[in-house]
Amino acid sequence: MTPLLLHPRLADCRRLFLRDHEVWINIGVHDFEKKGEQRVVINVDLYIPLALSTPKDDRLAEVVDYDFIRRAVGERVARGHIHLQETLADDVLAAMLAHPQVRAARVATEKPDVYPDCAAVGCEVFGLRDDV
Repeated sequence: MTPLLLHPRLADCRRLFLRDHEVWINIGVHDFEKKGEQRVVINVDLYIPLALSTPKDDRLAEVVDYDFIRRAVGERVARGHIHLQETLADDVLAAMLAHPQVRAARVATEKPDVYPDCAAVGCEVFGLRDDV
């Protein structure tokens, strides 16, 4: 169990996740980074109240569709060059929190090909809504 689920506002939530979603995007502040795409790995966790995500009739319309996460990432990437991973993570987080059923979300981005002596560089952001 992820430590975030120990947060009292998330105790009644289901966690949905998109794990290791690999995209090739224009990202970076250096001139060489602006000449082509880089591989970025994105991880997203959504925390959705069980009352809003427990299907009664086993239908997709009763839950948050995983396609929503992938589509939101794709839409942000399609908007063009991003200088900072922090901007990418913040924008994806805002899209996740805009969904009416999502109480909280965590977004992490990684650039795995930046340095040869480490697995990746990246950032992570978490947001919690008060109204869900």
